[in-house]
Amino acid sequence: MKYIEAIKTGFRTINKNWQLVLIQIGMLFISITSFFVIVGIPFGIAFLIFGIDLTEFTDITDVFRILKSPSDTFSKYIVLILILIISLILYILFAIMLGLYVLGGSIGVIGKTLKENLNHFSFKDFTYEAKSLFLKLLGFTSVVVLIFILTAFFLSIVGGSIAAIISYAKEQDSTLALFFGTFFSLILIILSMVMVIFILAITIYGFASLYFKKTGAFKSIKEAVSFLLKYPNGFWLYAVLFLGYFIILFLLGFLSYPFTLIPIIGTIISFPYQFLYYALQTYLSLVVIAIILSYYYSKEFQEQTIEVAPETPEFISDSTENNEEIKPDTI
Repeated sequence: MKYIEAIKTGFRTINKNWQLVLIQIGMLFISITSFFVIVGIPFGIAFLIFGIDLTEFTDITDVFRILKSPSDTFSKYIVLILILIISLILYILFAIMLGLYVLGGSIGVIGKTLKENLNHFSFKDFTYEAKSLFLKLLGFTSVVVLIFILTAFFLSIVGGSIAAIISYAKEQDSTLALFFGTFFSLILIILSMVMVIFILAITIYGFASLYFKKTGAFKSIKEAVSFLLKYPNGFWLYAVLFLGYFIILFLLGFLSYPFTLIPIIGTIISFPYQFLYYALQTYLSLVVIAIILSYYYSKEFQEQTIEVAPETPEFISDSTENNEEIKPDTI
């Protein structure tokens, strides 16, 4: 499958399942509402029960006084701080679980549309796929987060080594230090971008393996790496999509900047614009997933099926020739 075909298929798939965009937007509203329910309400009740006076924080001198003796403030409001921490942890867990549930349903609907060439969205299929992929996605994303942490640790070591080289070069020559600083900084930036894009590509293609091949967390990552090594164009496809995605979002975000210059009306106008911005961002994100899943499915299943198409057995053609030879003469 060529890039253009994969892109067309991706857009066509999401246009068939445009309800996924509404589900993503609904997830956003649920997340915002749950923040006030899980974090805001317990925090407000704690304020009322313990009779906390916020007038202590109205003056900047009071803030500096609190910063000078944080232990006294911590001991005074320890219950409130614990309630806030527990509420935040519960909210983060809820938001993660909700996001994985919606992501699993979206991947399942997109994958099923590609496999069975469906023409309409089914909420029943969405909930079924979300439930079936939830635990697999939880394990898979945990492994991906661990990979990101290890990558950040590796890049920090590289950055520290570069800083040590530059500091040593400054002791020798300022011009040499400037050259090394510019050169190694560019290398670090390029290396970071390539590694991040590669990990994100593994993540998206891992989603495809997770659904189409029903693999586990580590097996999906292994399958994604093998796929990218077998088809390097798959990496460049995602790199192009990644770059185009952020260019479009940057331009749309830049267009919203003039609204901030208008005192009151600009703020009012910016709300519907931000809503449309998030809707388009969600749509493009789903399109990227659909394009990658379409490309993966075509390479791993459709083209493989064509390559191993059964040939006509030789004995059939031989028997046909023999029958023609022994055909009786017409009287």
